[in-house]
Amino acid sequence: MRPLKIAAAALILTGALNAQGGKGGPAAPPPTTGNSVPRSTQPSTPFPDGAGPNSRPIYISGNVMMSDGTPLTDRAKIERVCNGVPHVEAETDKKGRFSFEVGHSLELPDASVGSDITGRGGSPFGNSPNTGGMPGGRLGSNDKLLWGCELRAALVGFRSDVIQLDTIHYMDNPNIGTIVLHRIAKVDGLTISVVSALAPKDARKAYEKGREAEANNKMDDAQKNFEKAVSAYPQYSAAWFELGRIDEQGNRLDEARKAFQQAIAAEPKFVLPHEQLSWLALREAKWQELVDMTDKWLVLDSLNSPDAYYLSSIGNLQTQHFDVAEKNAQAAVRMDPGKKNMRARYVLGLALAQNNDFTGSVEAIKSYLDATPDAKDKAVILKQLEQIQAAAQEKVQSEANQAKPQ
Repeated sequence: MRPLKIAAAALILTGALNAQGGKGGPAAPPPTTGNSVPRSTQPSTPFPDGAGPNSRPIYISGNVMMSDGTPLTDRAKIERVCNGVPHVEAETDKKGRFSFEVGHSLELPDASVGSDITGRGGSPFGNSPNTGGMPGGRLGSNDKLLWGCELRAALVGFRSDVIQLDTIHYMDNPNIGTIVLHRIAKVDGLTISVVSALAPKDARKAYEKGREAEANNKMDDAQKNFEKAVSAYPQYSAAWFELGRIDEQGNRLDEARKAFQQAIAAEPKFVLPHEQLSWLALREAKWQELVDMTDKWLVLDSLNSPDAYYLSSIGNLQTQHFDVAEKNAQAAVRMDPGKKNMRARYVLGLALAQNNDFTGSVEAIKSYLDATPDAKDKAVILKQLEQIQAAAQEKVQSEANQAKPQ
C-alpha cells in the first residue's frame, strides 16, 4: 500500500516545534534529561492559568544537591512544571543555590512557532494548561499561579526529585528546601565538557564571567566574555556551546549552528551541542539534518535521551523512513512513563498509519487528543483521523474481497 497522503509536514510543524522547551531546548525536552533550553527573541507571558501581571509576586528559593553529596557538574536549570508544561524559571549558582520570582522566566518562546507558544498557552507538547478541576473563585490569582505545579532541576545525566508547589502562597517562607539530583545510567557521551577543564586561567575567568552575565540576562556582556574565552582557548567547547545558545536566542541561526559545530569539533563526545543542533534542524525543517544529528546524539546517549528518539521519529517520518520513525517513537513513549510528552503518541500514530497499523494509529492519536483537548491543531488532527479511519475501512474491505471464493 502506498504511503498515506496525510499532511505529516504540516502536522509536525504546527506542534512538534513546540517541543523545544528545553532547553531548552526544546525544547522541548519530556522527562528531565538536559540542562539547555532553546531561546528566542519574543516576549514571554508565563502565567499558566491567565493570572495577570498585577498579582502579588511569589518568590521561591532553595538549593540543588547531588544524592551522593558530590558537587554539581554544572549549573542546573530550575523548571516550574504546571499541568505538564515546563517553564525555565532560573539557573543555580555553582553551589546549587537558586531564587526567583514566579513568572519571570529565563525561558523565551521559539520565534519560529508564532502565537502557539506565546505565553506557553499551547504547551511544548501541545498540552494546554487548565485549572486542574478546581472550582473558580476558590483561589486568588496569585495563588493559582502554582496550582497543578511542581518544581524540578534539569541537568544532563541526572534525574530530579520534584517538589509540589500547590500549597505555596505569596506570604509563605520562600525557601522550599532542597531538590535532589540522582545520577542515571552511564553513557558514552559527556554531559560536561572535559576539554574545557584544561582551559587556561584567563579563558576560564572569561567563561565564568560570561555565565554570570548570562544568568543575569546580560547577553551582550555574556557574548563578549565567551568570545574572549574561545579566543584565548579555541578548544573551549563549553564556551562555544554558550555562544551558540546566545546566537540562537538572537535568532542568528547560522552563527548558532557554527558555534555548536565548533563545540563538537573541539569535543566530539560532548552531548549538549548535538542536542541543540537537533532542535535547530527541527526549527528550520531540515529533516535529513535532523535524522543525521539525532543518530549521532543517540550514539552518544541512547539510555537517557527520550528527546533524541522523539526528534528522530519526526525526522524519519518526514523523510519517509516509516519503520525507523515507528521504532523511535515507540522508544520515546516508553521512556516517558509520566506522559509528559504526549506529542510523541501523536507522532507514533502517524508512523503506525504509514505502516498500515491503522488500529494502533487511531489509538495513539486519540490518546494524544484525550490528553490535549485544546490542541492548537486539533482540527487538522481530527481530519487526519478521518483519513486514517477511512484507510482502515478500505483495508478491511479489500481483505474481505480477497477472502471471497473466486
